[in-house]
Amino acid sequence: MLRFPTVPALRRRAERWAASPRALDVVAALSAFALMLLDVPGLARGDNSLTGATATLVLAAGASTLALRRRAPWVPYLVALGLMGWLHEVTLIQFALYSIGRFRGRRAAVAATLLYIGVAYGYFLTPGWPVQHGATLSDFLSLVVPIGVLAAGVGIAAHRHDLVRALEVQRREAAARQAVQEERIQVGRDVHDLVGRELTVLAVRAEVLAVRARGDAHQKDFEELADTARRAHLMLNETLVRRADREGATPGLEGLADLAEESERMGSPVELDVAEEVKALSPLRQTAVYRVVQECLTNAAKHAPGLPVRVVIGVAGPDLWIEVRNPLPGTPPDRAPVSTGTGLVSMDERVASMGGTLTAGEKDAAYAVRAVLPSGLPT
Repeated sequence: MLRFPTVPALRRRAERWAASPRALDVVAALSAFALMLLDVPGLARGDNSLTGATATLVLAAGASTLALRRRAPWVPYLVALGLMGWLHEVTLIQFALYSIGRFRGRRAAVAATLLYIGVAYGYFLTPGWPVQHGATLSDFLSLVVPIGVLAAGVGIAAHRHDLVRALEVQRREAAARQAVQEERIQVGRDVHDLVGRELTVLAVRAEVLAVRARGDAHQKDFEELADTARRAHLMLNETLVRRADREGATPGLEGLADLAEESERMGSPVELDVAEEVKALSPLRQTAVYRVVQECLTNAAKHAPGLPVRVVIGVAGPDLWIEVRNPLPGTPPDRAPVSTGTGLVSMDERVASMGGTLTAGEKDAAYAVRAVLPSGLPT
């Protein structure tokens, strides 16, 4: 059973074809042919053995070569030179020079224009040609030369416009690829922030339970559970080299109490001191505060388990400052913590993106992280 395309399908096909380069080439050929049709009466009366019908066929054949103007622009150019010498037709040469300028660039257009001028001047010097057709050198200089130069110049300008447009398309594509890459990085950061922290909590709590169950039958089970959590965290860190997060999915100041409570369950009591002015911060800055504190508490659980942590957040003038401090452990942990060393880098990137600075290091037998960034509050 035969099935014919529906009207909407035919319309879509027609629209796609009309926007295609091939359709534009056909339009150029038809436009050139339409202009050359104006010369058919003169050609039929001229000394060239052509009638109105045959002249129309010759001009149609010449104009049809413009369908090759993208792939082979020299074909209509050579045909145009031939028609110019035979029928003194200069319409096609304008389309041909424009096509060379647009699709082959400035050098090819300049060479084609010079050749065109040379050939036209040769025709002008042909014995009997100027006298028979009433052409003078002034006609040559005022008509033939400007036609070629103008057509080639417009083609060169269109070629440059095409290059600029192609560059813009490449930039948009590069921006889209960059956006996809950033999105992947953000997903990785989310996984690291959320899953990595939970694995750290699991490992620390399993170790605490193993210590409490020392001598019990379940001690080995808790130790194996802690080892499994560490291995999972290690694989996670090997997979996710960088980390960040999506701002909208992160709690603000209301999540700090939960972070402190969770840290205390792991054995590290948290003293949380948040100034009243901080509650007026924008959601974006509250997110930054939450992430900095979260990363600091996670690092403290890794490198100084069981030691107290002091978190102070305040506003001084135009600045918001965050300070997280914990004592240095007297002896290093029995097991080396799983870490990629990217936590500080991630915090520094977040703070720097908001116009702030972050410092971290040992000071007065303690490890302190201090972030200072614009508060965005009226002063």
